Amino acid sequence: MAQTIHHRSEGAQAAAGGLVVFAAVMLIITGVMDLFRGIMGIAEDDIFVRTPNYTFQYDVTGWGWFHLILGAVAILVGVSLFRAPLWARIIGIAVAGMLIIANFLSLPYYPVWSVICIALYAFVIWALCVVKRDTMTG
Repeated sequence: MAQTIHHRSEGAQAAAGGLVVFAAVMLIITGVMDLFRGIMGIAEDDIFVRTPNYTFQYDVTGWGWFHLILGAVAILVGVSLFRAPLWARIIGIAVAGMLIIANFLSLPYYPVWSVICIALYAFVIWALCVVKRDTMTG
């Protein structure tokens, strides 16, 4: 019986480490994509469709800077998550939450991409929330 518990503990540690690595990789990938999205917004690229009469209207260039900064922070936090410190997990959850809100607000400008990013950031939040502190190694 003790051996079974020991194996479950090792399995839980492996799963926890895998979830944090998943979150780190997803934050880095989506952070890079948000960097590109920010650059497109700053350059006032025609890829963004301007929706008239949308409740949340804003300058695409300003929104581009917002995405650029949050994308850069997401990349930095994602790289930090490979060592899985608690502070990086907390900041990762906060950044992913802010990016969900940012992508929600930009739905009319870039709908398909926004929905994809919202789903990816939701998975990142889930992965960072389900990991218990005592199951992490290092």
